[in-house]
Amino acid sequence: MKCTSYYPVIMTDDVPGTAAFYREHFRFTPLFSSDWYVHLQSIEDEHVTLAVLDGQHETIPLSGRGKASGILLNFEVDDVDAVYVACRAAGLPILKDICDEAFGQRHFITADPNGVLIDVIKPIPPSAAFAGHYDPAALPK
Repeated sequence: MKCTSYYPVIMTDDVPGTAAFYREHFRFTPLFSSDWYVHLQSIEDEHVTLAVLDGQHETIPLSGRGKASGILLNFEVDDVDAVYVACRAAGLPILKDICDEAFGQRHFITADPNGVLIDVIKPIPPSAAFAGHYDPAALPK
């Protein structure tokens, strides 16, 4: 299979509110908007997209309808500290305070209005104990 695109779709009961959250706090803009589906694209990188879908929409099989759960969105950024300050100032819930991890990340975790976890990450050099777990080409610098 040759995949030409990949993006998460967040199922919710509040499509407009969820789309507004990602526009306001994570700098996404809508490429397609309807009352049941919004496709969003990062204003900084056209390859970073996500969608918001009414979890009860007829296109979803009955057995799969509902709200998003058990999902963690990772956003890698250049300045995680600035995003952390902005999220705190906006009153977003901070579920994990910003910290450096030995496995090679400086990050914090917040959540969207549906409870979807958002991990905002800046790759950093890992400890010697974790460096060997990386493919050399993927090793954060």
